[in-house]
Amino acid sequence: MPRPVVVVTLLMLAAAGSLQAQITDPIPAKLEKRGLAVEIRDVVRLPETRGMRPADQDVNPSGWARISYVRDLPDGRRFVNDSRGFLYLLDRNNQPTVYANMATTFPFAVYNRLESGFIGFAFHPEFARNGLFYTVHGERAAGNPATPNFVPPGFTVADATHHNVITEWRTPDPAAATFTGTRRELLRVAHVVMNLTHPMGAVEFNPTAKPGSEDYGLLYTSGSDLGFSNGGGPHANNPGQTQRLDSVIGAILRLDPRSPSASGGSKGLGDYTVPPGNRFAADNDPKTLGEIYAYGFRNAHRLSWDPTDGTMFAADIGMNHVEEINIVRNGGNYGWMKREGIWENGMTRPGGALNQLHPLAADVLDGRQKDGFEYPVAMYDHDEGVAVSGGFVYTGRIAALRGKFVFGDVARGRLFAADVAALKKADDGVPQTVAPIEEIQLFVRNAGGQRTDVTLQELVNRTMGTTITRADLHLGVSRDGELFLTSRQDGVIRMLAADGGSAGAAGAAR
Repeated sequence: MPRPVVVVTLLMLAAAGSLQAQITDPIPAKLEKRGLAVEIRDVVRLPETRGMRPADQDVNPSGWARISYVRDLPDGRRFVNDSRGFLYLLDRNNQPTVYANMATTFPFAVYNRLESGFIGFAFHPEFARNGLFYTVHGERAAGNPATPNFVPPGFTVADATHHNVITEWRTPDPAAATFTGTRRELLRVAHVVMNLTHPMGAVEFNPTAKPGSEDYGLLYTSGSDLGFSNGGGPHANNPGQTQRLDSVIGAILRLDPRSPSASGGSKGLGDYTVPPGNRFAADNDPKTLGEIYAYGFRNAHRLSWDPTDGTMFAADIGMNHVEEINIVRNGGNYGWMKREGIWENGMTRPGGALNQLHPLAADVLDGRQKDGFEYPVAMYDHDEGVAVSGGFVYTGRIAALRGKFVFGDVARGRLFAADVAALKKADDGVPQTVAPIEEIQLFVRNAGGQRTDVTLQELVNRTMGTTITRADLHLGVSRDGELFLTSRQDGVIRMLAADGGSAGAAGAAR
């Protein structure tokens, strides 16, 4: 029988104490394993790239290879990036060859932050016909001849420390094993805090959008405060740069990547078209940026869509306390820096700080009074992990995972699941209702079939031959709905598999 949908009420956790009391342990209840166990298997290890540049220019000089994304095309080809500068094409046996060397293309690229270098990529849904794909990377501003399209309000180009760059690539031969072609810059955004903290981390197309629909062929970016929380230097810890509609800070952007000269539409900040379906493109307010799709995120670095109904999910990395899974709506405000999870951030109060939380008013918490913010549908606190990885609605062959949203914690490598139906039920406008989360137990089997429970951290340590301080987990999805687990430490792509058989790993060898 299907399990009933459960939505957890956190009123007793969030409203404890007076409205002036600080919250020190937002979610006292611990995440538990409730019998959900899945086998994990190695797919391939990428080529070693450590030593490519001086140690002081590499965020993790000892890391074997730094995988961020695995992407499958409809024709069965599989691509993966190493953020040190390579885009690989994996053959049918998952053996990698270099498709494009981004490191040689972008001499100003920065590699000394957790999310830096060649950060992300996405293929246009019509890549097989038009040869278009898109990348995002970070560059240093010093000595850089390029001029940003956007500088945060109140600053000038002279204040820029780094650039966030989205590029369109076009190949005349989409079927080729290596890239040849041209590139066009879509958008360049200035960073003005000291470090390249929370750069634009993702470029995505909605995989559920069909030709002719409003969303088809539109490019989404991650939502980030571009380091205005903890990016270092005198410009960080700056609430005045968030909650603005005249700025890309904290915003998920939705762009028509076509140049206005080709589309005939309205020009955005960069060389792209503003989709007229974006809420702020149609609000008749010249002070709002039409490319904003949703805003109020700290670091919504991963986006995904439910294949069954197109529901959009964003994983937003919290500050000191709470990690969030959000359902994203056109025009929605997700609260940062005024909210973290279902709490008020201390920065909103006189003398307050970003590491403080306060309870919401009871009538806001239970939904009787609306405060204009969208709240997470699932969350965990920093007793359990420190950086949510992003995740996917599982649609593959592992029966125990069907109907689950699977995600994890980047640093600790723990893997979590929440019922998709419960996530959607929690999207009810009542902040205190959220879906419960359970931890998935990973295991491996030896040649004799004997099962051993493991953590991703243990597997990474074993591969590297030493104890590593963080797992650096990210998730990917195959074209048939199976899930990849990758590590930016050991450079291994792993896959969740059906227990005792090969069905769950069908996407590994294509």
